[in-house]
Amino acid sequence: MRVFVYNLLTLSLSLLLLASTPVHATQVDSELRSVLKQTINQADSFEDRFDAEVWLVDMSGRLQRFIKDDKRRLELLRAIHREATRAKLQPELVLSVIQIESYFDHYALSYVGARGLMQVMPFWKKEIGRPDDNLMDIDTNLRYGCTILSYYLKKEKGDMIRALARYNGSLGKTKYPEKVLLAWERRWYTNN
Repeated sequence: MRVFVYNLLTLSLSLLLLASTPVHATQVDSELRSVLKQTINQADSFEDRFDAEVWLVDMSGRLQRFIKDDKRRLELLRAIHREATRAKLQPELVLSVIQIESYFDHYALSYVGARGLMQVMPFWKKEIGRPDDNLMDIDTNLRYGCTILSYYLKKEKGDMIRALARYNGSLGKTKYPEKVLLAWERRWYTNN
């Protein structure tokens, strides 16, 4: 059965690659194939290669609307999965937070000074004694953001609404958590 599913996934990947190729092209984009293969082989936060391939292909298709460059998109997905898994968060929740916080702009800067993909406030750098950390760096931003969100989920005993409101600095209000959960439901949710 697993071989059948793997072959089906390979066929789906080929179709996805063909769909992303211009109509006049006759071959699968070999660069995308190479990037995807490398990304899957380096995906160290997955149980196995098959899980990596399934998740990365699925999420890459969903994220393509926001990030057109295949290599950048797959590298970001691998980083999100790694940091979310490390913090014991669902990667799809992190994708939802990023969509609402920065619309996948890792150079995003809010009017109150929050920075990067997950809109981390710079005071955290001083609080933990790392003033030189660059919150516009994707890996650094994801590490901070996922750690903070995970902490708030534990503090709120799994109450997603309260944890997301804390993350956004709007505890007691539901507008922000509802936006994140709606993004999760509409774009990122999986049955896994």
